[in-house]
Amino acid sequence: MCLAVPGRIEAIVEDQGLRMARMDFGGIQKQVCLAYLPEAEVGQYAIVHVGFAISLIDEASAAETLRQFRELGLLEEELGATEVEEAGNEVPRRVP
Repeated sequence: MCLAVPGRIEAIVEDQGLRMARMDFGGIQKQVCLAYLPEAEVGQYAIVHVGFAISLIDEASAAETLRQFRELGLLEEELGATEVEEAGNEVPRRVP
């Protein structure tokens, strides 16, 4: 399955000429490309599909969507169970 998942932009950096964000998806953090959202800022919420932020979204809609995905067991399935270390490297995370 390939869902578009909302997340909160926690930090923005440039990596090899690309604008990238560390985003939080209800406790799961991932690196995401912001090439399609040059106006995005830290603290905003965006819809992410296959590693690209594709649209900004309001916080209430993001929270409700994340709640529903988690309730259905789709959040961890879609994003995988990883966390982002300080250096930006993804590492496995235990899921109970």
